[in-house]
Amino acid sequence: MRTTRRSYLAALGGATALGSIAGCLGGDGGGSTQTANAALPDNCDVGTLETVSSLPRPSLGPSDAPVTVEVFEDYTCPHCQDFTQKVYPEIKSTYVDAGDARYRFFDFPIPVSDWSWLAASAARAVQDRSGQKTFFEFAKGVYENQDGLSSNGYQIVHDLAADLGIDGCTVAGAASQEPYRPVVEADRQEGVKREIPGTPAVYVNGKLLEGYGLDTVRSAIEEQL
Repeated sequence: MRTTRRSYLAALGGATALGSIAGCLGGDGGGSTQTANAALPDNCDVGTLETVSSLPRPSLGPSDAPVTVEVFEDYTCPHCQDFTQKVYPEIKSTYVDAGDARYRFFDFPIPVSDWSWLAASAARAVQDRSGQKTFFEFAKGVYENQDGLSSNGYQIVHDLAADLGIDGCTVAGAASQEPYRPVVEADRQEGVKREIPGTPAVYVNGKLLEGYGLDTVRSAIEEQL
């Protein structure tokens, strides 16, 4: 059964603190694939996009860093928005940019809404066309516009991509058609296999943290250095 707004809010009510282990909960991973080119902006017509079954893991930092931070996220989860805006920048500047940590992103659509899946496919289209750094810049923009996704998502992902020098119609089309759904589903299955309790789920050197606040993540990284 698909997650309802009521069940989502009920789950969220038990996990409102930024440091909560659970974050956003619920859902069975469902979500219908959208009709090709539905509601695309600026009369975009991208035809039928080819399905993509695999992409490299979105990652930042050296592959031989002593610490690996892995995070499972849903673009429409407000706790993931908090993490991306308040915690991730500090982890990146303090540890990733210094070469002490490698940061790895995993999609985990709960889903909170259809845009849990659609935004993920749009972000993977950006990654496919411009690489890791641009992927994370696009993801940041999606979180900044999270509240508008349900009403204006196609225009949002179109404009974010265009601002990054990528064809906006193609990225909006990727949201509509979900050609990267196999990639996103593979990530979600990895999260199911690990039995993550909700999003964001943060791992440091393979250990799931009991929270995702800055102090929690920082302490776990420092223990490994």
